[in-house]
Amino acid sequence: MWHVDCILLIKKQFVMRTIFIILFGLAFTLTAAAQQKQPTWKATDKYKTMKLKEKGDLAVGKELYNKNCKSCHGAKGLGDGPKAATLKTFPGDFTADYFKKYSDGEIYYISFVGHDEMPNYEKKIPDEGDRASVVEFIKKLSKDK
Repeated sequence: MWHVDCILLIKKQFVMRTIFIILFGLAFTLTAAAQQKQPTWKATDKYKTMKLKEKGDLAVGKELYNKNCKSCHGAKGLGDGPKAATLKTFPGDFTADYFKKYSDGEIYYISFVGHDEMPNYEKKIPDEGDRASVVEFIKKLSKDK
């Protein structure tokens, strides 16, 4: 009888170890995927402290965002627009905690100066008031809206 109990105990330990390994691997994979979704580039010091010269207009910002940004960044700014799947890098989640900590100048830099697959938008949106409007609109994006 003790032999059967021993076999059952060994099977139970094997199952528990297998479950642990699977859960650990899943947690590691999810953590790695989340880290890859954060941008690998940052604004220069000049932009970190930059203050926008004008107050943005949300209606104008929404219009310009929909025209220029939505195809990659998505309607809610989650980085899930129709063109996002064609990119080598994740376009960024404007609703993420890391993004919400950015200053206006950092958002300006990321949005208009560009980097790698993110094109420069300084010529497409030349007006500083329009740029401030886009920054204001991006700051208002949330997963809930």
